[in-house]
Amino acid sequence: MTNLQPVAQPVLTGRGLVKRYGRVVALDNANFDLYPGEVLAVIGDNGAGKTTLIKAISGAIRPDEGEIRLDGKPVSFRSPLEAREHGIETVYQTLALSPALSIADNMFLGRELRKPGFMGRWFRALDREAMERQAREKLSDLGLMTIQNIGQAVETLSGGQRQGVAVARAAAFGSKVIVMDEPTAALGVKESRRVLELIQDVKARGMPIVLISHNMPHVFEVADRIHVHRLGRRLCVIDPKDYTMSDAVAFMTGAKEPPAEAMAA
Repeated sequence: MTNLQPVAQPVLTGRGLVKRYGRVVALDNANFDLYPGEVLAVIGDNGAGKTTLIKAISGAIRPDEGEIRLDGKPVSFRSPLEAREHGIETVYQTLALSPALSIADNMFLGRELRKPGFMGRWFRALDREAMERQAREKLSDLGLMTIQNIGQAVETLSGGQRQGVAVARAAAFGSKVIVMDEPTAALGVKESRRVLELIQDVKARGMPIVLISHNMPHVFEVADRIHVHRLGRRLCVIDPKDYTMSDAVAFMTGAKEPPAEAMAA
């Protein structure tokens, strides 16, 4: 079996993470490691706690116990905005796009550029030309300029194009980590293929990605390592080259015990 202990220091780690909702323990001393330049898939059965884990990492919730480290330094995010300020961008399953706004407006939502000088400082005038130019550049970097009009409303785009805008926004502003929550869940075959290509494009630019997905073929296609989450904690980490999809599902559901070296990873 391949040794899954990378030599580099993790970009993002979680140790002993605990989150309780009343009597329900969503995270039970969970651990997490994301290494530079990798695609780490997080899989788990419904109720396993993987969503809670990702929410803790992206600032949507605060764990009751445990520690999160970014580049080796302890961090405690009080909101997703704080996580974003530290370079962690999340592409939610719902995309978090505003359908009535343009592509450029959605790319800069919450980060709008103001005109230089008096108009921007005092009248808060938006620099739409700069936002449209930068949005076009970001989309072009990821090969998404099949979108002809950067000013068109997001509601006029296909599902795959909307996902592309959300991924491009994350890639444009995420300086440390990108988290993707079920990015292909509501897409057809062709659009899912484009999103998988986008993931590879972002990875090629050196950005580590956390991919949460139930789609095993997609996971095994793009992931460098697979974090299997079960009963509120990390059960094991496996290399997709060494195990089958059936193995992963068996580990995830408890039908099969993972080998000791994977559990130690």
